[in-house]
Amino acid sequence: MTLLRRTTAVLSAMTVVAGLSACDPRLPGSGDGGPDTDRPNIVFVLTDDLASNLVQYMPHVQALAKKGTSFANYTVTDSLCCPSRSSIFTGRYPHNTGIFTNGGKDGGFTTFKKNGEEKSTFATSLQQADYRTAMMGKYLNEYLPKDKYVPPGWTEWDVAGNAYGQYDYNLLENDQVKHYGKAPGDYLTTVVSGKATKFITDSVAAKSPFLLEVATFTPHGPFTPAPEDKDKFPGLTAPRGPAFDKLPADPPKYLAGREPLTADEKKKIDTDFRKRAQAVQSVDRMIGSIQDTLEKAGVADNTIIVFSSDNGFHMGEYRMTPGKQTAFDTDVNVPLIVAGPGVGAGRTVTEAAENVDLRPTFEALAGATTPSEVDGSSLVPLLRGESSAGWRTTSLVEHHGPNTDPADPDRPAKNGGNPATYEAIRTSTYTYVEYADGTSEYYDRKADPDMLNNIAGTLAPDTRTKLAATVKGMSVCQGRRQCWTAAGGK
Repeated sequence: MTLLRRTTAVLSAMTVVAGLSACDPRLPGSGDGGPDTDRPNIVFVLTDDLASNLVQYMPHVQALAKKGTSFANYTVTDSLCCPSRSSIFTGRYPHNTGIFTNGGKDGGFTTFKKNGEEKSTFATSLQQADYRTAMMGKYLNEYLPKDKYVPPGWTEWDVAGNAYGQYDYNLLENDQVKHYGKAPGDYLTTVVSGKATKFITDSVAAKSPFLLEVATFTPHGPFTPAPEDKDKFPGLTAPRGPAFDKLPADPPKYLAGREPLTADEKKKIDTDFRKRAQAVQSVDRMIGSIQDTLEKAGVADNTIIVFSSDNGFHMGEYRMTPGKQTAFDTDVNVPLIVAGPGVGAGRTVTEAAENVDLRPTFEALAGATTPSEVDGSSLVPLLRGESSAGWRTTSLVEHHGPNTDPADPDRPAKNGGNPATYEAIRTSTYTYVEYADGTSEYYDRKADPDMLNNIAGTLAPDTRTKLAATVKGMSVCQGRRQCWTAAGGK
């Protein structure tokens, strides 16, 4: 099939979605055709702890942005692995999934499974719509390959457990556990890159549309680069932006009284940043390999590629040593880049987008039905460049803390930033945070883009009342209709 016919078919399917009113919860049904139709393939590359400041070291990702659309105000529901990934799979906020942490009664794979969240994900929807689906790399915290458990919705399953070091790990390859050692070829991102190539080739041979998620452990600590990348970027240091080693005015309790970073802390931050830049080279190379495979298979012009991260990462900002979990943009505002047929090229979308939107977006592209309990909204109209009039204005962040679990790989190190439980709302112009102890933060990011001046104490009473009402409404909303309205959608 020619490029013109494929692109026209995808545009037609996307126009159906874009033609719905912004408040209309309907999406195309799954009865639009079988596996021989021109519904686009979807490749989703999800990184771990990748902050926006690493994209400058990823040429394939930068090229992807030039070919596609970037989302400037893409926010995660929590700057923590398991809650964020749970929201991505289900399209639901943490208060609806019950996943707020990486383990225990309010988080982790065990709770996700116990709550029945795996029964309805973008994988189950697309598999029901006759897509071949593959999950590769990292799933959810606490998942163990030795249990030989494959969740519903996946045609292909190649998932590791605690593989942050990139070597010496087990991978459940469908129904078989395989151990990978310390040879250069065992580097995890390299392994899943090869498996991604095979899955794409097999899917094309089967004449089936496919969804492939490759979820890397990179660049999560210990920031292990591939062998060929370990000497790159000599002398590279971490960015020294306005917020580096500086407390905001009227800081939150977990930052108040923080002393300036020591020389040793700054040295370690620089070393870690350099290793992170080295580590993401393997992800960038994998994206190039996937693109080459799509081209050789003749399906590049009918494939949507999505690149993102589960959360951001601070490194010295606000006097914090490397970590996440805060409501600062370093941690909750991450890259989302989408490219492919029907997607505007070289565009930046400023409207509020959130990780709960990925599931309904994938379903809309595939012509699958989105269940009513999904909180997010399809981003297809924004990808098409349609009018954003009436689009919702606000994203929700929910976090349980402080994190004190010694078994959690994301437990903050000393001075790493470990906030107590909070709920936050983020728009294109401000961030407002309410802590469980009654304190709050408000940053006017238009006037204060580096979030260095907490002016919550100066807000007018009626403004505070409206902000509190928005937080309350979003933190209890259920389903697209309620959550859209609570977030300011028309």
